[in-house]
Amino acid sequence: MTEFNMTRRGALALGAAAMATPALPAAPMLGPDRPVHRRIVLGDFEVTTLLDGVAPRDNPHEIFGTDQDPATVQELLAENNLPTGVAEFTFVPTLVNTGESLILFDTGNGQGARPGRGLLRERLAAAGYTPEQVDTVVLTHMHPDHIGGMMEDGASAFPNADYVTAAAEWDFWSSEDRVGTPGERVHTLFNQMVLPVAERTRMITPGDSVVSGVEAVDASGHTPGHMAYHIESNGQRLMLIADAANHFVLSMERPDWEVLFDLDKAAAAQTRRSLLGQVAADGIPFVGYHMPFPGMGYLEASGDGFAYEAASYQLNL
Repeated sequence: MTEFNMTRRGALALGAAAMATPALPAAPMLGPDRPVHRRIVLGDFEVTTLLDGVAPRDNPHEIFGTDQDPATVQELLAENNLPTGVAEFTFVPTLVNTGESLILFDTGNGQGARPGRGLLRERLAAAGYTPEQVDTVVLTHMHPDHIGGMMEDGASAFPNADYVTAAAEWDFWSSEDRVGTPGERVHTLFNQMVLPVAERTRMITPGDSVVSGVEAVDASGHTPGHMAYHIESNGQRLMLIADAANHFVLSMERPDWEVLFDLDKAAAAQTRRSLLGQVAADGIPFVGYHMPFPGMGYLEASGDGFAYEAASYQLNL
């Protein structure tokens, strides 16, 4: 074995050489990042959630708990370690691949959306899909962040797809009765985005199936024909709740609080309590369009409402 001896003079020389070496540049700051899709297996199906974008909104008490004292809303946020002055909305379209059909639930904000939104097409690509592969587009309801991606450059964004939506939802937003009311903006967007595919659209009611294993569930209140969807394959179940609840704390822990975006606030609160109660009682996972990405979680009855638990590795197994 060779013995290595370092003299003081040698050590000083090595130190001087090291100091003379040019310093490497610091690693650049890259900013915040987040995942943009998640795929799980549900029985014989695959379910993929896609992040169409995010949007911060100031003063969440002006959206959730509009019938409450603002301090009460802020206190609940603080108790959950959330900012009291701003909330983050996510937009989460969902793909269900049955092996025979690729079904897209909602189309996001679309072209021309505000920065940070309208990213569905690139998120589809990141998840390994193309718009041409989508066989069916299901519209849970007609709000702009759900139908904004129906058209691209004046043509259907999903050229090979058929479309499914609730008959009550179509009838409400297509009606000229919306002109001159607060619903006129959505009526106009409906005419631009949804009406062009009328001949390829199938109207359904609660209890109808999109395909075998995908069943429509009444979730009216947020809008007149708002629908949730129960998805089941090989004994595995999931509920897609769309906009039945739009915040994982404010809408879950206080389902009876009024929400600005709900057209019929009393009916929407009743739907929240009933639908979330079913999810909690059955112990099944759910996907929410505005839940923290990847939008998947579980619920447990807690106090006067429900406690949200984000899904973790149990959906990987």
